[in-house]
Amino acid sequence: MTQATGWHATGAIFNLPAVFIIALMTTLLVIGIKESANFNNVIVFVKVSVVLLFIAFGISYVVPDNWVPFIPENEGTFGKFGWSGIFAGAGVIFFAYIGFDAVSTAAQEAKNPQRDMPIGILGSLVVCTILYIIVAAVLTGIVHYTELNVPAPIALAIDKTGQALVWLKPIIKIGAIAGLSSVVLVMLLGQPRIFFSMASDGLLPKSFSKVHPKFQTPYITTILTGSVAGIVAGLFPIGILGELVSIGTLLAFVIVCCGTIVLRRKRPDLERPFKTPFVPLVPILGALICFAQMYALPTDTWIRLIAWMAIGFAIYFFYSRHHSKLQNGQ
Repeated sequence: MTQATGWHATGAIFNLPAVFIIALMTTLLVIGIKESANFNNVIVFVKVSVVLLFIAFGISYVVPDNWVPFIPENEGTFGKFGWSGIFAGAGVIFFAYIGFDAVSTAAQEAKNPQRDMPIGILGSLVVCTILYIIVAAVLTGIVHYTELNVPAPIALAIDKTGQALVWLKPIIKIGAIAGLSSVVLVMLLGQPRIFFSMASDGLLPKSFSKVHPKFQTPYITTILTGSVAGIVAGLFPIGILGELVSIGTLLAFVIVCCGTIVLRRKRPDLERPFKTPFVPLVPILGALICFAQMYALPTDTWIRLIAWMAIGFAIYFFYSRHHSKLQNGQ
């Protein structure tokens, strides 16, 4: 596992394509959730089809010797292959799993969230995990792992097959764009609704809970989220952003796991349409595994996390704590 190398010159001042996609997704989300869901269904169908095509045609070009050794020996540095490299790699790419967490933030849009949310989260998790494993196996079977530290590894794998799969290259690019677009859409869908719920509870100003009179969407928080995301995506390296998103998501999962144990003990009377099984074993294992992945991430990422948390604590103690409806007994 190779870590992000930090700041470097890319030859460009601003990532215009990234900003354009974010602006397009933000506009779609302001217009309405139904339109966003229909668009997302189309692009998910496209990217899953591309993944299945790569698996179906690439599996015949797998060289089993490329899987030896299955876990390369550590090179003396933490995170450089070996078991520490597995944890470091899992931590860096954990942002790929944030979509499952985002499903829960869209509970207000579900017809029967008590039933639909668990099915949606667990079902998509199973399907995606299976696809991730198969794609990784085919990819490393076609190309030796030492050659895969490139921006477009699947395109490299297609090149390795020669002219036989050259027709698949443009389809792979379309799938990559569709995949990124759907992820951006889901992320921009979730965060505004978190702001909306926090504002409804008094933790943020009331303007954050305003709904568009025509489209009935939280348009202020959606535009704010899209604007910040566009600026950050346009200016910062993707490796740095990926690690920051991953460590933040992992920390959130640690807190949720611990919160499950606390709520079971302090509020056993709460109605629970869906209950986590084998408490406290499952939450403890979840918290420990997530923290192990956080520990494997670079020190710079921890510094950025602490700085980001400091901003959050400042907002809470200077505003949210005094305006919280729960704190004020409302």
